[in-house]
Amino acid sequence: MSWIDQDFFDANGYVVVKNVVPKALCDAVIAAEYAFLGFSPDTPESWYQLPLQRGGMIELYQHQALWDTRQHPSVHEVFSEIYGTEKLWVSIDRANFNPPVHPAHPEYDHPGMIHWDIDPQAAHTAPCRVQGVLYLSDTPAERGGFCCAPGHHKLIERWAATREKIPGAPEEGKRTPKDKGEITVVPIVAEAGDFVIWSTRLLHGNGRNLSDQPRLAQYITMSPERYHTDEAERMSRITRWQERRNPDAFWAPGDPRGWEQEQGTTATLTKLGKKLLGLEPWN
Repeated sequence: MSWIDQDFFDANGYVVVKNVVPKALCDAVIAAEYAFLGFSPDTPESWYQLPLQRGGMIELYQHQALWDTRQHPSVHEVFSEIYGTEKLWVSIDRANFNPPVHPAHPEYDHPGMIHWDIDPQAAHTAPCRVQGVLYLSDTPAERGGFCCAPGHHKLIERWAATREKIPGAPEEGKRTPKDKGEITVVPIVAEAGDFVIWSTRLLHGNGRNLSDQPRLAQYITMSPERYHTDEAERMSRITRWQERRNPDAFWAPGDPRGWEQEQGTTATLTKLGKKLLGLEPWN
């Protein structure tokens, strides 16, 4: 079975993959988000407080529900098709709860940031990598979901290789474009269980939530495994899973309450999940 429309991905730098994860697994992640945040889905007034971070990021990483989507065979199949190998490791990343814009809570009015997750000056030499986000609920255009500048991944490669002036080219050393007015950014509409994959060379971000419901999503990425070449990282990943801790990264500040450590249990991994973590090798 082929999951990816390769021609569309090559032309646009992203692709929406339909019905990758069953709705029941998506609903379980949503329930985990609400439990972690202490919010009520029926009480919008509860959605605008800590521990929710600005931009809707949730410092939840090791919950069983998050691991159940990461280790779902179809998610692995999608990334295997892109990389041409099954031997992958999965990212230990966060979920997202982006509440609607509310005049009484301007601190949670996040307009979104269009950016690259790669040094644009090295785009022509960096290895091909992708990122992914799982839509946990139906997300129309106005709900502040994933957005991007389709096709811009080709411009960044040209700019990085030649320093030719192009619309939206970044300033030296910056990962956000200098002139957003020259860039066409579009919201990517998808339904619960759909998966969006995009190139790290693509300008992307989240939109502003102008609906009456939160945007709910989970970030999942895979990359070639390093079982035999990076023992320190492999052991770090295993320890973080066992102890229910966030990644050691600048973008993962962690939860000061220690909710996962205090109230959680170490996630059960399938045979596939153990390989995706690095607990067992790919043969």
